[in-house]
Amino acid sequence: MTALRITDLVFRWPRQAEICLDIARFDLAAGERVFLHGASGSGKSTLLGLLGGVALPQQGRIELLGTDITRLSSRARDRFRADHIGFLFQQFNLLPWLPAIDNVLLPCTFSARRRERAGADPRAEAERMLRHLDLDTASWRKPAGELSVGQQQRVAAARALIGRPEILISDEPTSALDAERQQVFIDLLLQESAAVGATLVFVSHDRRLAGHFDRVVALDEINRTAQEVAA
Repeated sequence: MTALRITDLVFRWPRQAEICLDIARFDLAAGERVFLHGASGSGKSTLLGLLGGVALPQQGRIELLGTDITRLSSRARDRFRADHIGFLFQQFNLLPWLPAIDNVLLPCTFSARRRERAGADPRAEAERMLRHLDLDTASWRKPAGELSVGQQQRVAAARALIGRPEILISDEPTSALDAERQQVFIDLLLQESAAVGATLVFVSHDRRLAGHFDRVVALDEINRTAQEVAA
């Protein structure tokens, strides 16, 4: 089964003549774990925004789980994203005043599907994930803004994974960690995503992490705009 398929995608930012992304074809299989890398400013985060339906291309198709999200209304794209995609951001994007465990449960608040897939007791599932991610119970009810960077990262990972989303998108999630903590976090992320059968798109400029993934893709290799500049 194909989890993601991009066909003839062209994207440029408003009021800019230059094309940012020009991708003829890019496919990911269900359950595949892919490391996507590229230099700063190469369009990695732009591509992730397109995959999440936050932005729309001027041309082409983006099919996620068989649905062309470019044909959906803005509201339908928001619903699809909430139901099927878990995001793990570089800056975590936690609500700092909300307790850690309630941050984890946010996807279950916004998506009935994620709430159902989290099991009979979503709070118990959130607790299980935080425990598995080695976050001590005393931290669960602290406001997220009071936690350390490493603790916030694990809360963000649990939030992305709860409710078993079919697609997990991770944007530079280890940039604030030292090498030892990077390794621990990568191991946990891969283990948890495999447990729920999620297709994982892991974006980073740090190619030392690439060996942990099924497939390594350089954005320049699939983006014809970058190839034309290089030529």
